[in-house]
Amino acid sequence: MHRRGFAAALAVSFGIIGATNAATPPAAATTATSPTAAAKPAGPSDKAQIEALERGYGAGFNAKNVDKIMSYYARDGLFVFDATPPREHVGWADYKKDWQDLFADFPGPLTVAISEQSITVVGSVAYGHNIQDTHFTAADGSKPEFVVRCTDVYRKIGGRWQIVQEHVSFPVDLATSKPDLLSKP
Repeated sequence: MHRRGFAAALAVSFGIIGATNAATPPAAATTATSPTAAAKPAGPSDKAQIEALERGYGAGFNAKNVDKIMSYYARDGLFVFDATPPREHVGWADYKKDWQDLFADFPGPLTVAISEQSITVVGSVAYGHNIQDTHFTAADGSKPEFVVRCTDVYRKIGGRWQIVQEHVSFPVDLATSKPDLLSKP
C-alpha cells in the first residue's frame, strides 16, 4: 500500500478506536456527511503539545526520573510492547516497574537523543514515530549504545495529550536472527 494510503487508513482506524473508547458514543452515520458533524481539525498547538511531551520524556530519561517519564503515559488503558522481555506491559504500574528495573540495571549516566520525529493528529487521537539513540553506562563501566524505533499512539485526555500505546523495537536480521542494535536507515 502506498505510504499516504496507509497513513490515511491508520488515521481512520485510530479515529474509530478513539471513538469507541470515548465516553460519548460516536455520531450516528446519518449525520456524518453533515459539515457540522465533521471532526474539528487539530489545532496548531496539538502537534506542538505532543512535541513538548516527547521533549519532556527525553529530559526525564536523561535525568533518570521515572516519575517524570511516567507522567506522559495514560494511567488507564496503557499498553506497551518494549524492546526487552517480557513481550508486553499492560498497565501504568507494570510499565513504571520496567523503567525502574532499566535504571537499576544501568546505574551510571545515560542519554537519549530523539530524532526523525513524525506526529499526525486526528482529532483527539494522534500517532507518531521516532528514532531513539540511547547510551547507557552499566555497573561494570561498559557503555552500550542502542538505537530503537518507537511508535506511539496518543490521546487527548482531560485536555492533555498522553501516550496510550507504545511499541519499541529493533530490526532483526532474518538470516542470522540477530537484532540490529545500532539500526541505520
